[in-house]
Amino acid sequence: MNLKELVNETIKEAMKAKDSNKLMAYRSIKSAFLLLETQEGGKELVEDDYLKAIIKMAKQRKDSIAIYEEQGRQDLAATEKMELDYLEALLPKQLNEEEIRHEVATIITQLGAAGMKDMGKVMGTAQQKLGSTADGKILATIVRNLLA
Repeated sequence: MNLKELVNETIKEAMKAKDSNKLMAYRSIKSAFLLLETQEGGKELVEDDYLKAIIKMAKQRKDSIAIYEEQGRQDLAATEKMELDYLEALLPKQLNEEEIRHEVATIITQLGAAGMKDMGKVMGTAQQKLGSTADGKILATIVRNLLA
């Protein structure tokens, strides 16, 4: 079952169970999918496109949580955290910093990178290899540290 089908099935289950929080979260995911499909102008979307949309939504939720907590709005932060939990359940397991560091070190060795001038080459290869299992900010920081 692909992500789009999973989201639709989960919406049905949430409606039957009268789980309003889950229903709200998954409807926002479905809305993002529909928006993505219309923006692409009829282009056939692949699973990775839907995954990238979920990653983007999760990042937005994290940013919102930080802002709400900074402003003392715990009620809004709690809603965002709940939605983030549902989003993260759809994402593949994320690598921790040590695992990312090991993969990046291997890539640097393979490419023979020697310094910050090779950062673009290393980042491109690392993003292609690690895909959605590594956070982009953490990846960039590790690459920068290892090349410096």
